[in-house]
Amino acid sequence: MAKGRTYRVHFRRRREGKTDYRRRTRQLVSGLPRLVVRRSNAHYFVHVVVPSEDGDITVTSAHSKELVKSFGWEGHCSNSSSGYLTGYLCGKRSLAAGVNEAILDTGLVIPESGSDLFAVLKGAVDAGLEVPCDEECFPDMNMIEGEHLAEEAKGDEEAVGYRKKDLDLASLPDHFNKVIGRIDKEKEE
Repeated sequence: MAKGRTYRVHFRRRREGKTDYRRRTRQLVSGLPRLVVRRSNAHYFVHVVVPSEDGDITVTSAHSKELVKSFGWEGHCSNSSSGYLTGYLCGKRSLAAGVNEAILDTGLVIPESGSDLFAVLKGAVDAGLEVPCDEECFPDMNMIEGEHLAEEAKGDEEAVGYRKKDLDLASLPDHFNKVIGRIDKEKEE
């Protein structure tokens, strides 16, 4: 470890690799709410966070596990389809809470064009949340809806069920659209 009079110990969260303080400062100076997107190996977490002097305040949030429990999603909770639906759900909730615009906060993840992270962002934007972004970064909607899997399943007569459930891969795009309809129906009530 370095020693000497000019050595400065970094903040603990920087040493642990949890926070990029330069990026966080730029986000806080903007004064806009942040669309915080985090992903584990099995789920997506999406929050709309408003900065304040006392600390960040979470206005709305959505978790991909909610798709299974409340909206009947039968697919995986960590793919681009569930990411899109989680972002869509959080976008609808933020509009209901009075938040109309936000900026994207990906944490330490470096966003890559067409990644699942941008599927989450596309879901929030399609829900009506205004987030400054380049639409060329969004993945193709056919990939998000799972139409590429449905095409593969049509050629394979022994297509295995999706996620150990009775969901056939050929019906995945229809199931995706039904879940969007359920989210829209809930937010209307």
